[in-house]
Amino acid sequence: MGGFLGRDVLSVADFSRKDIEAILKTAKKMVPVARGERTSRSLEGRILATLFYEPSTRTRLSFESAMKRLGGDVVGFSSAEGTSVQKGETLADTIRMVESYSDAIVLRHPQEGSARLAAEFTDRPVINAGDGAGQHPTQTLLDLYTIWDERGGIDGAKIALVGDLKYGRTVHSLTYALCSFDVDLTFVAPAGLQMPKEVVERVRAQGLPLAMTEDLAKVVRDLDVLYVTRIQKERFPDPQEYAKVAGTYRVDAGMLRDARKGLIVMHPLPRVDEVAPEVDATPHARYFEQAFNGVPVRMALLSLILGGSA
Repeated sequence: MGGFLGRDVLSVADFSRKDIEAILKTAKKMVPVARGERTSRSLEGRILATLFYEPSTRTRLSFESAMKRLGGDVVGFSSAEGTSVQKGETLADTIRMVESYSDAIVLRHPQEGSARLAAEFTDRPVINAGDGAGQHPTQTLLDLYTIWDERGGIDGAKIALVGDLKYGRTVHSLTYALCSFDVDLTFVAPAGLQMPKEVVERVRAQGLPLAMTEDLAKVVRDLDVLYVTRIQKERFPDPQEYAKVAGTYRVDAGMLRDARKGLIVMHPLPRVDEVAPEVDATPHARYFEQAFNGVPVRMALLSLILGGSA
């Protein structure tokens, strides 16, 4: 796995299908360690810096858990409050300073392109944990892992992405990654929140079957994967625009009545009201397993980048 050593993880578009499959297979080997059934000291003595300028629960905690499960340690902050950022320190200076204290840097930042910028100021590997409405590559890898693990592969899947496809960085990254596989895609969104043109063009350039609709009920029965996203109030420049589309889609047990037996419902979480709690008890729900999968997937990445053993 020498091709991963010291590598930045900025966008899933930087990874080939072969790279993605190597990460997924490594993650599968990590599951017993992620569950605490086996122990690993493969990153003992290594330090991961987690710089979270934006709130996060799953991403930050799963990176910390991943590093600690591999015997490494973590330093960092979970909000810019109480740090030198409040005194006006630039991102470049923060990165230069933090590289002295760590072997790799995980960055979440509200500005699109911030992780790529950070990588220019350090020789340490930088992992993008979400940059505004831009990329969220490790979320994409755990999403791919969930589909791959549940179905025994990704090729041949009929997948619908639902909700805020305009501002949702998880669906942008996931779509780019799915372009490396043989899948059938449906984008379900209100007219004003449909997938950005450049993402749609990428899918069409790959020659993948693609449908776009506002009607979720019409497509559910033919799907293998239903990937639901929250309509993100914080990404809307105009509160009135948000109010018009809030609560557009709600997946409940009734909607899943005619679904394929093997359909899996995924959600990057947190959810608000777009997946009803009653869905949790159905055989389709996979969002909590999906959240757990962030640990073995991030363990795999850290191990490959920092030269640990799988």
